[in-house]
Amino acid sequence: MGRYRIRVATGAWLFSGSHNRVQLWLVGARGEAELQLHLRPVRGQVTPGPVSMRDQRCGQRLLRGRRRGDSSGTDRGRGRRAPRSLVLPRPGGAGVRSRQQEEEFERDVPKDLGPLQFVKLRKHHSLVDDAWFCDLITVRGPGACEEAAFPCYRWVQGQGVLSLPEGTARLAGDNALDVFQKHREKELKERQKLYCWDTWKEGLPLTIAAGCQDDLPPNMRFHEDKRLDFEWALKAGALEMVLKRVYTLLSSWNRLEDFDQIFWGQKSALAEKVHQCWQDDELFGYQFLNGANPMLLRRSTSLPSRLALPPEMEALGAQLERELQNRSLFEADFILLDGIPTNVIRGEKQYLAAPLVLLKMTPNGKLLPLVIQIQPPSPSSPTPPLFLPSDPPFAWLLAKAWVRNSDFQLHQLQYHLLNTHLVAEVIAVATMRRLPGLHPVFKLLIPHTRYTMEINTRARSQLIAEGGIFDQAVSTGGGGHVHLLRRAVAQLTYCSLCPPDDLADRGLLGIPGALYAHDALRLWGIIARDDVVRGDPELQAWCREITEVGLCQAQDRGFPVSFQSQKQLCHFLTMCVFTCTAQHGAINQGQLDWYAWVPNAPCTMRMPPPTTKEDVTMATVMGSLPDVRQACLQMTITWHLGRRQPDMVPLGHHKEKYFSSPKAKAVLNQFRTDLENLEREITARNEQLDLPYDYLKPSRIENSVTI
Repeated sequence: MGRYRIRVATGAWLFSGSHNRVQLWLVGARGEAELQLHLRPVRGQVTPGPVSMRDQRCGQRLLRGRRRGDSSGTDRGRGRRAPRSLVLPRPGGAGVRSRQQEEEFERDVPKDLGPLQFVKLRKHHSLVDDAWFCDLITVRGPGACEEAAFPCYRWVQGQGVLSLPEGTARLAGDNALDVFQKHREKELKERQKLYCWDTWKEGLPLTIAAGCQDDLPPNMRFHEDKRLDFEWALKAGALEMVLKRVYTLLSSWNRLEDFDQIFWGQKSALAEKVHQCWQDDELFGYQFLNGANPMLLRRSTSLPSRLALPPEMEALGAQLERELQNRSLFEADFILLDGIPTNVIRGEKQYLAAPLVLLKMTPNGKLLPLVIQIQPPSPSSPTPPLFLPSDPPFAWLLAKAWVRNSDFQLHQLQYHLLNTHLVAEVIAVATMRRLPGLHPVFKLLIPHTRYTMEINTRARSQLIAEGGIFDQAVSTGGGGHVHLLRRAVAQLTYCSLCPPDDLADRGLLGIPGALYAHDALRLWGIIARDDVVRGDPELQAWCREITEVGLCQAQDRGFPVSFQSQKQLCHFLTMCVFTCTAQHGAINQGQLDWYAWVPNAPCTMRMPPPTTKEDVTMATVMGSLPDVRQACLQMTITWHLGRRQPDMVPLGHHKEKYFSSPKAKAVLNQFRTDLENLEREITARNEQLDLPYDYLKPSRIENSVTI
């Protein structure tokens, strides 16, 4: 006979507990034990079955309401009918929010079970299937030095049996009789039925098969706290937009200062600085390095072929050649936008351009614009006008506004939606379909998939759907955004998702003022770990699922279809984690700072690009920028998407304990230590800067794509 101490932890979210009874029993290498103990923590009762004094104290403690905490997890239980066992109705109480709640008890088992392999659960219900979010179950057996951990972190629902394997990471084996091998094969078969691929739009990466968030598997849904906050924020933003519209109803809208009428409410200190300095060339150039979209700028290796210099601009040509020879010439080319269909908003045609900007890096590290070509050469305009800082102020300001509008389109669609959200979703779906819970890579990646499927599903049904936000306010709405995404897929290469390769390709290594580049490389080095995993058949299938299925035959763009070495695997895993965390943080967080003052990054343009400089007036500028309705909508959405999330989990600080081995725990602890060191470095650096760069500060990077 031996005594076992069992702890059961429930999620900390609203409605994570259950009023249904939950059975539990232990499975070891030498046998299975039914725990003849029935707990009713909702009512504070301990019902029949021989119990120890500790069991009685546990029941009394629950009756008094002194609970020690709560956590989270979910599967659809299936399996044979189980014998009566431990019954744990609703830890936490229905609809009650608390810390992670743990129920602890001890039980004598008449036989030696041997090393524990599984804990089995079964939830019973009569009228209502009240789902239970189980975090973790730990068991200490007789004479054991350490507890055996059985991670769950999922919803338990239905009346099937859910088997939780002991948490040590295991690779696939060749022994068909091995209990863990049978478990992983069964788990993957069930997951592949639950997590199916779908085509949102032809030519784009595949998505989870879900028409709306209610169609998603339960484990991929927002927890109740997140859902309530998300929907409250939408309502609060809509109310603020209505108030701004009412406030401006009888006001004029013909001067740039009129945007001040709506520049109130939720905004950041940096947004206020942008408001004050947005017309400065220095701030215009800075954004290409460290703004909301630091992904387009590259060092010029030759003068762009599309740059048609008229004879009267020989001095400009000579200056560009000098900067080119000094390796101080940079460019941002928006040619991807050329020919994209434009939106029609409330009967009014909107406009797009495909600008080219050439900039110089000064000796003191400032990036300043030299020339802007708003449209590329065409048969009707073989030498389109070139706009210079020396031009009339309104003409130069409007040229920069066209660049900022174009940057808004590429940032939101190519670098934000496609390169982070959709890629992260492909990684998440492939992980659920091809890697069992026992696999070390599953344990590594699953915290970085939290909420990704739901936020993307909501985006497809609300933000970029027909009649959604893009159609209401953005110049690429009405279908142009899909055309642009299809073009952008061709530029979605493996190297473009890996900062060491991407930054080298764009010639941005070693630039002191390139703060995104510096911080991205530091984080990439911290994330890159090759001492946790090694290759196996399940990993090869996972790799093919991402490249050939989810990314639609992306091997032509450099994505691997298999791993031939440990180094290859490490590089790919680093790309996955970096994309789902740091890259999304760098691309998402800047919206609130750089887009709240609408003239700095207009979501749409309402007049065609200027073809002359002398005719540009304040009326031309205001007639081109978003109207008050579009501007209010832009401010509302950028606040909603750019604000810090109340339930934000910083990079590497997830509470889930998927790994149980000391080696894996040591790696995670070292990872957190490295992040803390980087945090201190960035904080010290930012204290010396006029414009601190915080987007890749580890404490501000979310652990997954959640917004």
